[in-house]
Amino acid sequence: MIAGPHEHPLFLLRHGHTEWSATGRHAGRTDLPLTAVGERQAHAAGRTYALMSDDSSAVVLSSPLRRARHTAELAGLEVSDVSEDLVEWDYGDFEGMTTPEIRERVPGWTVWTHPIPGGESADAVRARADRVLGHLRPTLPERPVVLVGHDDFGRVLISRWLELDTAAGRFFRFDPASITVLGSQRGVPQIRHLNVPPS
Repeated sequence: MIAGPHEHPLFLLRHGHTEWSATGRHAGRTDLPLTAVGERQAHAAGRTYALMSDDSSAVVLSSPLRRARHTAELAGLEVSDVSEDLVEWDYGDFEGMTTPEIRERVPGWTVWTHPIPGGESADAVRARADRVLGHLRPTLPERPVVLVGHDDFGRVLISRWLELDTAAGRFFRFDPASITVLGSQRGVPQIRHLNVPPS
């Protein structure tokens, strides 16, 4: 997936805090609202984005879950479209649990290395990420793109942009309401900014 020579950047914006993200509970498909802190983070993320972007009108794609759509709204971003492919990893039977709770059942468990009963496989998540990147690739020579979504799936997007395996996502941090900027240099995909906090 070698990038073109004159592409605009790809921005990834994670949603602000929810009650579950604040307590480390896995929130996949559960449609949680932002907390008051998450709303303030989303406003601040809009200021961060304004500082990092140029004046080009961006295409903004969001996960359909309300924590992502509300983050985009509070950040001042006009969502062009929503995509089911941008939802969080489906945690199946582990939805709503913390990693320590899951490890009581499955020692050493991580989303990157172990199966998820009733949930989504790493291969399925990778396929979604590749679809998203393939869909937006033709847009980047003309306009920047902003993807508003979630933690683990966002980290998979970073991995796939860099042409790495899904499990490489474990090396990237993607905090609530942070922004990551992806681009290329001389045709080689790269991370321009990683996990920039809301200002």
